Amino acid sequence: MNKFLKRLNAGEIMVADGATGSNLQMMGIKPGTPPEDLVMDNPEIILNLATSFVEAGSDIILTCTFGGSALRMQESKYADRVPEVNLRAVELAQKAASKETDVLVAGSIGPTGTLMKPFGPMKPEDAFATFAEQAKTLAKGGVDLLVIETMFAFDETDAAFDGARSVTDLPIVVSISYDRGVATMMGVKPKDVIEKYQEKGATLVGANCGTTLENMEKIVNEYAETTPASMLWIKPNAGLPRMDVETGISTYDVTPEEMGEFAKKYIALGARVVGGCCGSTPEHVAGIAKAVKN
Repeated sequence: MNKFLKRLNAGEIMVADGATGSNLQMMGIKPGTPPEDLVMDNPEIILNLATSFVEAGSDIILTCTFGGSALRMQESKYADRVPEVNLRAVELAQKAASKETDVLVAGSIGPTGTLMKPFGPMKPEDAFATFAEQAKTLAKGGVDLLVIETMFAFDETDAAFDGARSVTDLPIVVSISYDRGVATMMGVKPKDVIEKYQEKGATLVGANCGTTLENMEKIVNEYAETTPASMLWIKPNAGLPRMDVETGISTYDVTPEEMGEFAKKYIALGARVVGGCCGSTPEHVAGIAKAVKN
């Protein structure tokens, strides 16, 4: 059996990793630098960040491939080497995971950054193809599961899920970003998400990014009320950011202890994987691990 499914079936609560972009900025990378380019240009910084999450107690770390689809990387200097970037990102995550026993690697698949027709220029068939290519490459690299994350529209999420399912039978997590209370910018709501993607066969449904820890609790509540006994994937931001206008760097005020306390609330409502998104440092992950593993 797939290692991720085996651990879910055993009833284990797993801790995922934290943020990529905000941590890279704190490590000296200029805001706006595509993390996927760093996979090739500065792999050590990606490896060091992933390793820090493993050392903090993560059971699952994500590959640095959030923006690694061909459509998202059209402006990258590595636009003609997209599969290579994804494979290299898997290798780096696997190397970090090997620092401890039983750490799983999840292939991260994020949105293309382009709206689907009729709201934007992206064609459904192009979205399907780009997500299928990325999912196939991540699966080839040896990830344990795929995480379709930070989605906000059904059409693109469908393209990602269906594209991934067409090329691999790996477990798939669908994680939505709710930035309008308990709805996304496109009006997608938790009740409809969990019903739709559980029916499609997602292993876990959940939420990441968004706004506050309190608002994430409302989202988890709606998931739980819609389909009781659901297994959820929850990775909130470390609160709302405060932007430094001079440096362009955001800071977050939520403490590791607060992240841990809210992680326990999410678990009580059905979360089986908890972690952090924007602003979540290795210290936040350690706070979550301490709260949920003891």
